[in-house]
Amino acid sequence: MKAAALEEIDELNTAVYSFPAIRGIQAGREYYSAMVQLKLIPAIFRFNESEVPAQVRAQRVLNMARIPEIANYIINNPRDYVFSSIAASISDAPVKFITADPNNSKSKVGKIVIPMDARVLINDGQHRRAAIEAALKERPELGNETLSVVFFIDAGLKRSQQMFSDLNRHAVRPTKSITILYDSRETFAQSVRDMANSLPIFKDLTEMEKTSISNRSRKMFTLSTIYQGTAALLGKKTKVKKITKDEEKLACEYWNAVAKNIPDWQLLIRGNVASSSLRYDFIHAHGIALHALGIVGHALIEEYPDTWEDQLKILHEIDWARSNEKIWEGRAMINGRISKNQMNLALTVNYLKQKMKIPLSSEEEKIEKRFLKQFHGTVR
Repeated sequence: MKAAALEEIDELNTAVYSFPAIRGIQAGREYYSAMVQLKLIPAIFRFNESEVPAQVRAQRVLNMARIPEIANYIINNPRDYVFSSIAASISDAPVKFITADPNNSKSKVGKIVIPMDARVLINDGQHRRAAIEAALKERPELGNETLSVVFFIDAGLKRSQQMFSDLNRHAVRPTKSITILYDSRETFAQSVRDMANSLPIFKDLTEMEKTSISNRSRKMFTLSTIYQGTAALLGKKTKVKKITKDEEKLACEYWNAVAKNIPDWQLLIRGNVASSSLRYDFIHAHGIALHALGIVGHALIEEYPDTWEDQLKILHEIDWARSNEKIWEGRAMINGRISKNQMNLALTVNYLKQKMKIPLSSEEEKIEKRFLKQFHGTVR
C-alpha cells in the first residue's frame, strides 16, 4: 500500500467506513481483520453480476436456493448462531489503516478506513452476505451484532480469481454422520443418536463420523444411514428438525422388530458373527437395506396399522445373500457391487413391498416392469 494512497484519503472530502481492525501479513501482502456490524454487510459488499461471463468474474454465481436456509438459521437461532469470517477484496479506492497507538506506526491494532465509493467484492461468503440481508428484514435488532471480515487490497481480477480458488480449494464439508453427531439443536438428530447408542442392532455397531464403512470395520451402519432410514420410516423429509415422543417410540419399536426378524442381525448382536463377514455376504448389512426397510416400514404401518409387527415375520423368508443374483443383480447390485443410487433403492423397496404384500404405487409398478423386462426379459 503506497504512502500516496494514504494521503489521498485525507485530501478527498468523501464519506468513509471505519472499522476496528487488526493488521496482518500474508504472502508479503497486508490484510486487515475487522469487526463489521451486520446492518452494514448488505451495503458494503457487492457481487459480480450473474450475467457477466465466468472468465471475467472473481466469484461464482449466487445460488438463490441456499439463501432461505441460511437466513432461517439466523432467524431461528438469534442467541446461538455462528458464522465464519467473510473474505473480501477492496479496489478502486485508497484504504487507510490508523494505528491505535499514534506513537507506534508499526502497531497491529487500530482501525481500517475505507471510502464508501470503494468497490468491495466478496471472495468467500457471498451466500452468508445474502442470508444476513434477508434475516435482517425479519430481525432488524440483530443489525448491531458483528461479523469478522478479512479485507484484502485487490491486485486485479487475476489475483481475485486466484484468491477465490485458493480459499475454496481446501474447504471440506463435514460428513453427514459427524454433522448429526454434533448437532445439539435439532431434536431428531438427538433422537437418532440416542437410538444409535441404545438399540441392540445399533449400539457399538454404528460408525459415528464417516459416511462409509471400511471392509474390516466392526461397525454395521453409519449414523447418517440410521438418520436417513428413520426419516423415511416416519415419512419425513431428509432435513428433519423435530420428532415427537410417539414417533421416537415407534422408530425404536420398528427397528427392534426388524432386527428380531433378520437372524443374521441377531447373530451379530450376540457377537457370533462379524459385521465385516455379513457385509461381504449379505445385502441386509448395507445402507441400502436399512434405507429401504425405513421406506417399506412407513408403507407397512400405513397398510397394517395394527398388525405391522406380525407382517415383519416375512423377513425370515427373504434370501438376502449377495450370491443370489437372480434377486439382487440390477436391483441392489450392479455387476456384483452394492449400488445405492435412487433407482436401485426404489427396486429394493419394490421387492420388499411385494414380499410383505404391500401394494406398489403406479410409479413403482412402472419401475418394476422396466426392471423385469431389462434383466429377466419378462413383464408380469
